[in-house]
Amino acid sequence: MTPRFRVVPAAYIALQQGERVLLQLRANTGYMDDHWAMAAAGHVEADESVYDTAIREAREEIGVDIEVADLTPLCAMHRTHSDHQWDDERVDFFFSCTRWSGKPRLLEPDKAADLRWFRLDELPDPVVPHELSVLQGVADGILRPVVSFGF
Repeated sequence: MTPRFRVVPAAYIALQQGERVLLQLRANTGYMDDHWAMAAAGHVEADESVYDTAIREAREEIGVDIEVADLTPLCAMHRTHSDHQWDDERVDFFFSCTRWSGKPRLLEPDKAADLRWFRLDELPDPVVPHELSVLQGVADGILRPVVSFGF
């Protein structure tokens, strides 16, 4: 019998100002260090909605407060690393946000080395690959509501 597929859910927030998106440079995490990534993201915790996760992560990682009404769903991504490990089976929820309170700043310098705005058509290199695919879809205006990555 094939084992049942288990997923780890996460929320990602693309803070946007016009054609610009805020990205952080990952460092000292053991996963995609030295890659640019969305400014705030994290795993959904027990008894927490994906919206609550997005709001919590934005506050914890970059010090901004976001209202649920200001989170615009971009897509859901079903993704894997294809190594059949339970913790590499993921469902990621990506949101755009154009309104928040507070000034974005790095609050976890042990996990990120930099925080900068980039134009969607001039993203830095490298960007975490699955996040890059979403950002390119946003830039091109062709992001589907549900996407897969790594299959």
